Amino acid sequence: MFVQETKLRIRYAETDRMGYVYYGRYAELFEVGRVEALRNVGFRYRDLEDAGVMLPVRDLRITYHKPARYDDELTIRTTITALPSVRIDFGYEVIDHGGTLLTDGSTTLIFVDGSTMRPRRAPEELVKALAPYFA
Repeated sequence: MFVQETKLRIRYAETDRMGYVYYGRYAELFEVGRVEALRNVGFRYRDLEDAGVMLPVRDLRITYHKPARYDDELTIRTTITALPSVRIDFGYEVIDHGGTLLTDGSTTLIFVDGSTMRPRRAPEELVKALAPYFA
C-alpha cells in the first residue's frame, strides 16, 4: 500500500460561521492529498492531462468525526489501496497536530481518454511506479 502525508494549515476563508472548516472543503483537502500522492511517485496531474489522460471522480465518501478549525495544522494521510487498472482508489485521513482523526474518506477515480472520454487503462508508467509498494 502506498502512503503519502501532506501538511497544511487551515485559512480563515475555509471556515464557516461556527469557526469550523466548511464541510464541502474536505473534498478539496482530499484533492490536495491525491495530487501530492501522485506527484510523490513522479506523476503531476497536469502532465497526465497534457498527455490526454483525465481522472474524473466516480465516488466520494466522507465521514466527519471532529471539526477542524481556523489555523489548525492538519496532516492529510493519503493511501492508494491497490495498483490502478481502469480505476484508482484513494483513502484519506485528516489528522490534527495532536494526532486526532478528524475526518476520513475515500475516492474512486476512473482513467479516461481525453479525446474519446471513454475509460482506458492506467498509464503503464504509473503502474510501474506504484508496483514496489504492493510487492
